[in-house]
Amino acid sequence: MPSKKSSARPTQASLQWDPIGLTAGVDEAGRGPLAGPVVAAAVILDDARRIRGLADSKVLTPLAREKLFDQIREKSLCCAVGEASVDEIDTLNILQATLLAMKRAVEGLRLKPAKVLVDGNRLPRLEVLCEAIVDGDAKVKAISAASIVAKVTRDRMLAQMHDEFPQYGFASHKGYGTPEHLEALRVHGPCVHHRKYFAPVAMRVMMGDDQA
Repeated sequence: MPSKKSSARPTQASLQWDPIGLTAGVDEAGRGPLAGPVVAAAVILDDARRIRGLADSKVLTPLAREKLFDQIREKSLCCAVGEASVDEIDTLNILQATLLAMKRAVEGLRLKPAKVLVDGNRLPRLEVLCEAIVDGDAKVKAISAASIVAKVTRDRMLAQMHDEFPQYGFASHKGYGTPEHLEALRVHGPCVHHRKYFAPVAMRVMMGDDQA
């Protein structure tokens, strides 16, 4: 089950100079789970309206993420969210679907950045200069902001999925392969929100347990 960013080298070299203009940070949430879309966010921060407490979303509490999410939406110059659906993940593979979600997020920005900084070591195909930064969500404030927006947005999607299919416990594990989730898969089989080519789900589909 893919759960970590690819170890492949960036598809574009690191920039040796900075273009004049706005810089956007980009990050994703939801590469590793067994269910739900992968969500990416792009954020252009406003240097005149600083946001305290920005950090990698994974080290923040849910309450802190929610508070920062509201501040980012209020104080940033602009931000946008892109996603790739479960069908796209199953069709393209999780890496390509993630890059597609990132591309959609950047293209959804109201303002066009001169440079895009992407967390990790792979880059989407964009019409602007971009640079991959390993652990960028902990190093670059704009990427930290994007990680928070992507995480909160996806968590809210999973809460809605939970309302639709409460038997899987999506609200608690957010689609990850926890023992609770794997047991629910064993009992109920996959639903329409499960990624059918991820190993634990694929096994249930092969056994004829698909509930979609």
